[in-house]
Amino acid sequence: MVLRTVAGIPSLRRPDVFAAVRAALLAGSSRFGMRIVHFSVQGNHIHLISEAHDGLSLTRGMQGLTVRIARAVNRLAERSGKVFDDHYFARELCTPAEVRRAVRYVLDNAMLHAGASPRTDGCSSSTPVVAPRTWLLAVGWRRSRAGPLPVNAWSAFEDRRPDTAASQSPPVTVAPLSRPGRSNQIPLLAYG
Repeated sequence: MVLRTVAGIPSLRRPDVFAAVRAALLAGSSRFGMRIVHFSVQGNHIHLISEAHDGLSLTRGMQGLTVRIARAVNRLAERSGKVFDDHYFARELCTPAEVRRAVRYVLDNAMLHAGASPRTDGCSSSTPVVAPRTWLLAVGWRRSRAGPLPVNAWSAFEDRRPDTAASQSPPVTVAPLSRPGRSNQIPLLAYG
């Protein structure tokens, strides 16, 4: 999902503003049946990867989240009024390849646009904000071979080299809770 700010809002990546936005994202990350799993804060917009039970849960969760973030930003900027555009953009992701591309886009967004050397963006979630519940976001996207992994996932593969395997802890695996196409799957919504 993408949330765009209106004109006149300070950069969301400014350290004090980012701290307030991050605190609001963490506080509102699992409410009303919507769960924020990954985020990336850019100068005038926020990218989110989330899970929601249904469209109503997504709507209510986003309403609560935007109000929480807007209050934090307005408090810091000593202003009142609207912070975000009227609508957010959301797209349902249905395949492991779509999820992998979306996760990489969100987590590596600043690096990809700046043409910088590979590094984890300080204004994005380096680890999941809340543990994913869907198979697609917990396991499936890592199994897909649709493009490179996000930079923050590279260390998991470097740790498995034979010369360092003895000194590293074993990789953590997540058991799949549901498979794509099953009725108990929580729809995964994100911007990709």
